[in-house]
Amino acid sequence: MALPISSMDTCQAIFGMNDQNIRVLEEELQVTIHMHHSELTVHGDAVNVRLAEEVLTKLCTQLERGESVDVGRVRYYIRLAQAGQLDQAEEIINDTVAYTHRGRPIRCKTGGQKAYVDAIRDNQLTVAVGPAGTGKTFLAIALAVAAYRNKAVDRLVLTRPAVEAGEKLGFLPGDMAQKVDPYLRPLYDALHEMMGADGFQVMFDTGAIEIAPLAFMRGRTLNDAFIILDEAQNTTPEQMKMFLTRMGRNAKCVVTGDMTQIDLMPGRKSGLQVAQEVLAGISGIKVLHLDKNDVVRNDLVQRIVSAYETYDAREQRHA
Repeated sequence: MALPISSMDTCQAIFGMNDQNIRVLEEELQVTIHMHHSELTVHGDAVNVRLAEEVLTKLCTQLERGESVDVGRVRYYIRLAQAGQLDQAEEIINDTVAYTHRGRPIRCKTGGQKAYVDAIRDNQLTVAVGPAGTGKTFLAIALAVAAYRNKAVDRLVLTRPAVEAGEKLGFLPGDMAQKVDPYLRPLYDALHEMMGADGFQVMFDTGAIEIAPLAFMRGRTLNDAFIILDEAQNTTPEQMKMFLTRMGRNAKCVVTGDMTQIDLMPGRKSGLQVAQEVLAGISGIKVLHLDKNDVVRNDLVQRIVSAYETYDAREQRHA
């Protein structure tokens, strides 16, 4: 088949850095792809050629709409095409979650992310469990900012447990606020991207945004708020219960975590693990799992996650 390419920019984006996108298509589908006179030509088994054509056509359409293409997206679209579900890509990409302060649209990139966003929209409490790079925190913050801009809530409350991951908190310089700031920095980074440094500072100074360690939540009732608990795998069951009972009227809550990155002391049970069991099946609550197929941070991260899953499975068999 021959697929016409509308411009040199589209061609470069399709091929990717060092032709990595095309190489992934060739390796995954066992085809060869060549560029000739502004057309992509695919050779190979008829079924795989058809799949490659579908993926390339979808990628071209999205590039023309201003979307980016990377190896992770190419691999994901190949899996969708092989499952006969490539039409899902259009539904996913058409859903704009929010806009950054520069006007860039934030959109889901996988079916798992779309299910996650829909769960947050449809439920008062969403618990999302999945590996690093699946967009759990960033998408939750994007929806929180959108809710604030739409006046659905009056403030954003973001929190994390300040658990020491191999480092001692007491050795960090400064007062307590300065000591815990590194634990909260990923939340600041996401908010800066959504709101810009100036917009964030105004909201922070007026109390419309609160970012604090989980311990600071005790004894409070949070009304008219969008509340996010990040890195929830590092809560104890008692801390998780304390946090979940902070929700007041007109509050929406998102809990995110990765069960493979628990930094609690050995023998301590994770509050996120208990919450998944306790909250399952309760009306208004959605417990959702993302997996390595939803990793969008970097194609290498997806392979790292897969390697650790294989290692853990092997260790359990030999235990």
